[in-house]
Amino acid sequence: MQNRMMITGAGSGLGREIALRWAREGWQLALSDVNEPGLAETLQLVRVAGGDGFTQRCDVRDYSQLTALAQACDEKFGGIDVIVNNAGVASGGFFGELSLEDWDWQIAINLMGVVKGCKAFLPLLERSKGRIINVASMAALMQGPAMSNYNVAKAGVVALSESLLIELKGHEVGVHVVCPSFFQTNLLDSFRGPTPAMKAAVGKLLESSPITAEDIADYIYEAVARGEFMILPHEQGRMAWALKQKNPQLLYDEMINMTEKMRSKARQG
Repeated sequence: MQNRMMITGAGSGLGREIALRWAREGWQLALSDVNEPGLAETLQLVRVAGGDGFTQRCDVRDYSQLTALAQACDEKFGGIDVIVNNAGVASGGFFGELSLEDWDWQIAINLMGVVKGCKAFLPLLERSKGRIINVASMAALMQGPAMSNYNVAKAGVVALSESLLIELKGHEVGVHVVCPSFFQTNLLDSFRGPTPAMKAAVGKLLESSPITAEDIADYIYEAVARGEFMILPHEQGRMAWALKQKNPQLLYDEMINMTEKMRSKARQG
């Protein structure tokens, strides 16, 4: 297998750490993001870590930009072996407060961006018998309160990945889906939500997380090597998922309690 990887959302956070983890193994990386200064910085760090590659600005909402990126990978690398659909944005708010524009924005980036990434790169992956790594979220499995549009978009990424897992097996294309919980990242830079309190609450969760994006990238690297489909990097996430599979009602009750607490806090605030 050649060592050529494409990563969306590579300008910062988890995308950058995934790039650095594979760079340490000497991989060639096609780095894309809408954040060009961040991309340039990631490429410098990749070179220091032992990898190389190129950067290309890409908004995952625009399919033509993704097909152009696939073409660039073919021209510069002679193909691609792994794609990481990682670009994503955060948002929150109770369902009644979220506008349809909030829904469109969330689905366009977090779900359709992944669909378009898979579609644009599939011909190259079938040729190389490569792998797809889609980054979803524990929100896809847990459906926490006050983030319905994010939950739905990320659950869509899991359903897409499951569909591709079974459809692409015969083409020898591997598929993985990653569901991290909250972790220390700059996801909040892109946060959209109806209330500043919501952003503050998510910020607290992110800050309190002991696990970093670098830890998650390491976990993903090892899980992909083991051939795991559903990659859950957080121990608490793995425990919550196991509980939901055994006794979903218990988890729903817990989420209802959490919602009531959030609502009463919002009323006080």
